[in-house]
Amino acid sequence: MMKILKRFYLGLILLFLYVPIVVLIVQSFNAGESRAVWEGFSLTWYGKLFNDPNIMKSLWVTVSIAVLAALFSTILGTLAAIGIHAMRKRPQAIMLTLNNIPMTMPDIVTGISLMLLFIFTKVERGYVTMLLAHITFDVPYVILSVMPKLKQMNKHSYEAALDLGATPMYALLHVILPEVMPGVITGAMLAFTLSLDDFTISYFTTSPLVQNLSTLIYSQARKGIKPTMNALSALMFVVLLLLLLLVNKRSSKQE
Repeated sequence: MMKILKRFYLGLILLFLYVPIVVLIVQSFNAGESRAVWEGFSLTWYGKLFNDPNIMKSLWVTVSIAVLAALFSTILGTLAAIGIHAMRKRPQAIMLTLNNIPMTMPDIVTGISLMLLFIFTKVERGYVTMLLAHITFDVPYVILSVMPKLKQMNKHSYEAALDLGATPMYALLHVILPEVMPGVITGAMLAFTLSLDDFTISYFTTSPLVQNLSTLIYSQARKGIKPTMNALSALMFVVLLLLLLLVNKRSSKQE
């Protein structure tokens, strides 16, 4: 009986979470604008979506920032993870704790604090500030992805490479990086996914002239949801779902 109740409870939660998304995806194929009446299957709104210059501009901003944020945060996060791994036990524990704080902190706190920082330093908010903000919140996740691979690596491999005549840079590129590459790839994919999906931090660190897809959807939702927004949301959900499944698959393989 208890097992049946647990399954019923889990099914209820999944229905509550995913039924609205399914309805949204179905409505994106509705030929009419009404959300109450089904007027036939159509790809009209997907066509209008890709012909909308504002949406295409926001799509470019979203993808370019996600790619650049993933690239820079992966480089910084990997180097930081290697540095933290080389520390003694107590400083390493302190650094890992400091690294975990941004991930447990609410996004709105991070967004407002970065906004105040840009205002204080008189940096005009826009594309660059949004990119810096995304790099900032992506780096801890990359560190968290790379650290387990560093712990699995033989700690004497780097020293052995140096003893055999390798330079520190050569040892880093040909000894350490190949060992931690699965964690680096997972961290990069996770950073890309988080950046692609972010709204709160983006909202506080950009201007109305530079919008990603999430902030564009929010600004247009206040005026009334258009069917093109259903199509855009459906595409974003599918892309993010595929990326998350890919990240989870890589993580399960590593384990």
